[in-house]
Amino acid sequence: MRCVIARYPFELTKRGVLASMKGVTPELVTGESVTIGRRRYPVKQVGQVITRQDRRDFTSGEVVRAMTRLGFTCHNHPEAVPMGVPTPLQTASELLGGTASPAV
Repeated sequence: MRCVIARYPFELTKRGVLASMKGVTPELVTGESVTIGRRRYPVKQVGQVITRQDRRDFTSGEVVRAMTRLGFTCHNHPEAVPMGVPTPLQTASELLGGTASPAV
């Protein structure tokens, strides 16, 4: 498939992208990402590997469009880390300055 990334034309194939990313350790995902094989990579890392260009030379949107057209799954945001929800007693304790004592 022909696509343009950072004003340069590239002939990309799904098999070629898989081969390029084989053995590449995924960096920490903080924004848009793409699933390649069983790994989730930052879009900018994938773009850098497949185009051999500096990450500042292209946008994540260009890479997302190309990867989507090739059939890869792209993600807008990293998966949220579950946060603990405070219990009502913890909430009351915080409101009272940490001096809440059980009612007798």
